[in-house]
Amino acid sequence: MWWEDGPVAAPSLVDPRFLLPDEAFQPAYVALYESGELARRVDEARRALAQCRTCPRACGVNRLADQVGVCRIGRYARVASAFPHFGEEDCLRGWRGSGTLFFSGCNLRCVFCQNWDISQQPVGRPLRPRELAARMLELQEQGVHNINWVTPEHVVPQLLEALLLAVEQGLRLPIVYNTSAYDALESLRWLDGVVDIYMPDFKVWQPEHARRYLKAPDYPEVARRAILEMHRQVGPLKFNRQGLARRGVLVRHLVLPGLLDDTAAILRWLAQAVSPDTYVNLMAQYRPEYQVVTTDKYPELRRRVRGDEYRQAVALAREAGLWRLDARWL
Repeated sequence: MWWEDGPVAAPSLVDPRFLLPDEAFQPAYVALYESGELARRVDEARRALAQCRTCPRACGVNRLADQVGVCRIGRYARVASAFPHFGEEDCLRGWRGSGTLFFSGCNLRCVFCQNWDISQQPVGRPLRPRELAARMLELQEQGVHNINWVTPEHVVPQLLEALLLAVEQGLRLPIVYNTSAYDALESLRWLDGVVDIYMPDFKVWQPEHARRYLKAPDYPEVARRAILEMHRQVGPLKFNRQGLARRGVLVRHLVLPGLLDDTAAILRWLAQAVSPDTYVNLMAQYRPEYQVVTTDKYPELRRRVRGDEYRQAVALAREAGLWRLDARWL
């Protein structure tokens, strides 16, 4: 539950070890900007667009010349929508919303994508860095608790360009990196000291499921590397005294029908390889969408998750040793 100007994270998910007083907090990127390192990374990331390997697809196209690869996004990022979002986790939305920027395009081809209308085509016009910086500053002026980059894996250089300008103009909110976890390590290294809260999905465990449902057989391996790097950078999720997330990793896992073996493997790995203190949102809101309903290729996904499946997923998380579990049956 959450209350206006009151605690927003359930007490069972918060421990005194993971409290970060507001007086000790400033966004990670401020120090990076003041040292000049942020500007250096912007220059490095921008140059890398000439032979793009921003994400694991490593298309090699010249995005500086507006060429496009798998993500279908060229030189400049496209924003499908930007608004204070009240549908995110309680610790992100608080009482004034999470300042979400939904980016068009994606490096995955999930057959069940619930945002397929913006992820699979370049919706919105290209935004130059100053325009993108202005969107972030507008959200800050609206009073949101954080800036939430949604599906950012393929536009990291563009985001860094815009962030540099936004910081110069007074941006001081924590950055949430809301990702599928199909991230290149080079991009994550550019983000070290920039991102405050990493929020990766971990979708499936088996490569054959990644091939069939995401069109990326290397997804599980890439996601494991990416999440370990995110945890190395920011550690377990920490809150302020009002229960708002301030720094750390929050992992999402969408329970899919018939794939509890993948769920079990992901949860065990998070507890053993990352940390039993990992904050996990075990999501129940799967619904058949996109190619699952427009084709006959994926009949096994043409139903919602049953209550007994979700309860079993929760039990698997507990058995794995994960105690910071956001688990709610819809």
